[in-house]
Amino acid sequence: MPELPEVHNFKLYFDAAATGQTVASVTVHDDYIIRNMPGAVFADSLTGRTITGSLRRGKYLFANLDNGHALLLHFGMTGDLNLYQESTDRHKFERFALHFADGNVLGFNDPRKFARILYLEDRDAYIEEIKLGPDALNLTLSDWLATVSDRKSTIKGLLLNQSILAGVGNLYADEICYRTRIHPAARACDLSEAQLTAIHDETIAVMQYGVDHAPYYKDYPDDWFWHVWREEGKAGPGGVGEVKVMKVAGRTTYFVEGYQDGLA
Repeated sequence: MPELPEVHNFKLYFDAAATGQTVASVTVHDDYIIRNMPGAVFADSLTGRTITGSLRRGKYLFANLDNGHALLLHFGMTGDLNLYQESTDRHKFERFALHFADGNVLGFNDPRKFARILYLEDRDAYIEEIKLGPDALNLTLSDWLATVSDRKSTIKGLLLNQSILAGVGNLYADEICYRTRIHPAARACDLSEAQLTAIHDETIAVMQYGVDHAPYYKDYPDDWFWHVWREEGKAGPGGVGEVKVMKVAGRTTYFVEGYQDGLA
């Protein structure tokens, strides 16, 4: 599922394809993923609008429009973008497409239809309404410590809490815990300030590496983070411990038993 680094990659693609483009027309094949209006209203709202840029916050990508409104692209599990000119290049799971005045078409594909597409008259009000926290790359150490130090929640649950920091999902949360040798089920209130600081620092490091290398979530490199270690039964680093699987914060979680713990 696209998380902060993957959505950054989508932002790069979207900006190159759409910034400065005027929407001549919109084709809606299936309006199920358009969550706050019928497809015909969605098409009318975007037609004639010029895309002036975009904002990524966590896993959310907002396309800014020349009337001050915004288009939200939340990719769900299988959302994708496809720029093309010939109809033969249209993806079979395209749900809607923006037809630009220059002849290019930007399709939004989503085989499983878990994406969330919204037309927003007030982007910032929407961000406040859903209580979307600061982008994980912008969360300061002082704010992180002040927010989580006394919490009884698991550290993985806090990393996944989008109102605390936006952008970290299941796979990257496991990676952050693995790198800090902290058990994902350890409760924040039981961790030392040094451990919580390490969690913060590795969150920034992992997210920044991901952004710098702009991964495509359907084709990760063989050496991409979890490909190195995230396999049940595999020995831990240096032969220490064994990779186990359990549920933490309601999510399937990989960790190295005997290598990761919650002790100060």
